[in-house]
Order: sequence, then structure tokens, then C-alpha cells
Amino acid sequence: MRKIDRITNATLVKVILILFCLTITACAPTVKVETPQEPITINLNIKLDADIRVKLEEQAKKDIAANPGIF
Repeated sequence: MRKIDRITNATLVKVILILFCLTITACAPTVKVETPQEPITINLNIKLDADIRVKLEEQAKKDIAANPGIF
């Protein structure tokens, strides 16, 4: 009879622990992902120096034409 009481008590403790864990898990906070009301703006502060590059390329072409044996 005592062995049955121990098994019953152990089972009862396990069931109580499982229910406790499930209750704690159910109360865990959730994370909600929502789209913003306003559109996302990405401000890129980029300064393009294309003019300088074109001038350098023209100068490089002139140098190569003037000295074809360089390369």
C-alpha cells in the first residue's frame, strides 16, 4: 500500500510541475511585428564626384596615348 502511495504522490508531483510549466509558458509575453504607419525613409548622404573621375580617366587616356610603352 505504501508503494502505491509513493507512486501516486510522485505522479501527482510530476503532473503539478507539468501544469505549472504550462501555465508559466502560457503567460509569457509575445512579440508582435507590425508594419509602421509612416513609410520608411532612408537618408543617404552621398556626394558623387563623377566629374573628378571623368577628368582623371581623360588624363589617363592622354598619358597612355603619349607613352604607349608604359604598360
